[in-house]
Amino acid sequence: MLRFGLRAARRYVAASVCVVMLAAIGTVAPSHGTALEPSAPLEPVSLANPPLLLDDGDAASLRQAINQSLTWLRGQPQEQRLYFGTRVVTVAEQMRLLRRMLDLLSDDPSADVLEARVNAEFELLKSVGDKGRMIVTGYHEPIIDAAESKSAEYYVPIYGVPRDLVTGRRGAYLTRAEIEQGRLGDRAKPIAWARDPIDVFFLEIEGSGTLRFPGNRELRIGYGATNGRPYRSIAWLLIQEGKITPEAMSMRALREWLNEHPEERQRVLHHNESFVFFRHSSSAPVGSLGVPLTPGRSIATDPQVFPRGSLAFIRSMRPFTLPNGQIGWKPVTRFVLSQDAGGAIRGPGRVDVFWGRGPEAALAASDMKELGELYVVVPKTTRVAEPSLGTAPAVTGMPARYVKP
Repeated sequence: MLRFGLRAARRYVAASVCVVMLAAIGTVAPSHGTALEPSAPLEPVSLANPPLLLDDGDAASLRQAINQSLTWLRGQPQEQRLYFGTRVVTVAEQMRLLRRMLDLLSDDPSADVLEARVNAEFELLKSVGDKGRMIVTGYHEPIIDAAESKSAEYYVPIYGVPRDLVTGRRGAYLTRAEIEQGRLGDRAKPIAWARDPIDVFFLEIEGSGTLRFPGNRELRIGYGATNGRPYRSIAWLLIQEGKITPEAMSMRALREWLNEHPEERQRVLHHNESFVFFRHSSSAPVGSLGVPLTPGRSIATDPQVFPRGSLAFIRSMRPFTLPNGQIGWKPVTRFVLSQDAGGAIRGPGRVDVFWGRGPEAALAASDMKELGELYVVVPKTTRVAEPSLGTAPAVTGMPARYVKP
């Protein structure tokens, strides 16, 4: 996630919506659930009034993302049922849909040709969020300066997983405050040392990132484990204390407040007892499917509503930097794949777009909080779901990146 990025342009989002989203910057361990049970908030799209499906991205990245979903689906039981509201699609049928989409992309068609092909071969279901609204945010792979050894400049440890940590146990390990007070001892070795505790805190929120050492050597790290303590949102804390209004809250606003109030920084950060430990990573950021994420094509969604690996089309806005340094906004209209999830990505009204790395990706992660629409692509031959007695396993323990204040 969708990790919910903070959008600088809050012009569309009511304060109450912001508050709901902010409550979530949490950190939890990746979960790999199975079949999903029926859910209601996906509605068929009228063939008489179909949405525009003009893809503004490149075909290569879309093919890459589709192939990542196919990689995951190949490891699932072919008869397993995926629930798109009241529509049922088996894993085998979903794989056929994605393979057919690859066929439609084989000649790198123009946006209008691809739109016509998709409308001719598939059906669409629209996600219906709270009061019909979909909030779209962004997340990214952060890059932070680091050193291999502790010094006066680089003094903030980025810890590997403690050798005595029992994963899955909640409330049993040291809190954030206790860890930062040195209670870990030699049970966990720092992977590296950073300059800024705020950078490391937001690295935990994203769940993965790149460390850049002197000489421009880079090391990717990813989520290793958490201390099992419940996540408590520092954004919600500052809203409750009247430090930042709900309308003004964003990742950018949160970071700026922490930088401007160093005397309160430790108190605020320690409010969140949850702590993330990292591991070395040899690949690009990996989502909850265990496959690499594709910038601009992978999204984080609630797997209780959107089956893992599914194809969708998103319409929203994203920020970009103008030549004069000002921030502008442009439409985002493209096919995307549900390949990630998060503890704060809940319901049909939330989606988080992964933007990769670099300044523009960081901008989208910090400022993007826009209204949008999400249409799920399903086969034309579908059937009504049978009544179910169970519910899908809750997505818990996901890196907090999926929830931005």
